[in-house]
Amino acid sequence: MATIMRMPAVLANATEAVISKWLVAEGASFAAGDVLAEVETDKALVEVPAEVNGVLGRYLAAPGSTTLVGAPIAVLLKAGEGKTEIDALLAEQNLATEPVVAPTSAAAAVAAPTSTVQAVASVSTGQVERPTGQRVFSSPLARRLAKERGLDVSRIAGSGPNGRIVRRDIEAQGQGGVPTAAAPAPPRVTSTGAYTAIAHTGMRRAIARRLTESKSTVPHFYLVAECRVDELLSMRQKWNEWAPKKVSVNDLIIKAVAGAFQDVPDANVIWTPEELRRFDDIDIALAVAAPNGLVTPVIRGVNNLRLAELGEVTADLVARARAGRLKQDEIEGGSFSVTNLGMYGTQEFSAILNPPQSAILAVGAARPEPVVIDGQLGIAQVIHFTLSVDHRAIDGALAAQWLAAFTTRIESPFWMLL
Repeated sequence: MATIMRMPAVLANATEAVISKWLVAEGASFAAGDVLAEVETDKALVEVPAEVNGVLGRYLAAPGSTTLVGAPIAVLLKAGEGKTEIDALLAEQNLATEPVVAPTSAAAAVAAPTSTVQAVASVSTGQVERPTGQRVFSSPLARRLAKERGLDVSRIAGSGPNGRIVRRDIEAQGQGGVPTAAAPAPPRVTSTGAYTAIAHTGMRRAIARRLTESKSTVPHFYLVAECRVDELLSMRQKWNEWAPKKVSVNDLIIKAVAGAFQDVPDANVIWTPEELRRFDDIDIALAVAAPNGLVTPVIRGVNNLRLAELGEVTADLVARARAGRLKQDEIEGGSFSVTNLGMYGTQEFSAILNPPQSAILAVGAARPEPVVIDGQLGIAQVIHFTLSVDHRAIDGALAAQWLAAFTTRIESPFWMLL
């Protein structure tokens, strides 16, 4: 019999999600395990598989639409069922029977002028005859140019959004349209204020909501360390020359983070309203820039991974994060994050915590800087690390102990080969 497919709770504590894409067409058959749709959360695109064989009868939620968790998104049928069963089920559930129409583009969604009276345009002259009293929509620059040239904007056809008169419409009047009544204004550099409206994705809205909540409700404090990384970079170069599995700078940093937690286990915690949770294993999230926003896949049990294994796991997670193919359990958990902007040349920055995690390490670029080595001034490759900490869970002294342990680990990295 026909059944209602509802928006799944793809993210813990989420109240709504977005249908990013339907992967099965209306009327098409599917088998158990086939992916029916991609649902967008604040961190990833989550695939929604079918639980049984069937036919996708009708969409009830269009791609791009924000839908409450538990709300109907499609009608699923058994083989041999059709429109009769769909209509009966929708009537029984008191749901609309009209087919879903895909959302219009952002440009077409801009509110139209309030007047419903249509203007009659002349293609050859770019002029219109508007009824008396009809409101004319035009940009400030267009009105100024029209005034300087003695033009009546009420008689000019607009080519902007919803018929709005813009600069090019005024300039066209001197190129085959109505002759200008005044000499052209002297050349000057102007700005039209034009822009392109890019609709927020569900992921972008969720990121904004979560980070705003974090910054406004979590008491952040920050510690900075400047670490010499010549040995680290040299070790990586030699490793990648001989080892079959390459490692990245991020892999080495993540390994050093895990080592610091082994030295200072009391820092491997998160805050909850009921309790402080200290973890036995070390699960670390890595911030990855994906096309739709920032995602943070979690690398599990870093303390149990050898360097080659860590490099392989990280490479796989990063590739699937950028392709939007992470599984739900791969973006949840962890007590700590690493975010690296060094590849863009950023020297130093402070990151916002990703609740409920208690700390995040911001990584800058490796740069040659003057340093004192054994009492002598010299030059070394230095990375600036900034640790953002949730003061509810970790006190300043504990955070400082952890950062000191991390510095020792990152500056003397050959222990990672053991």
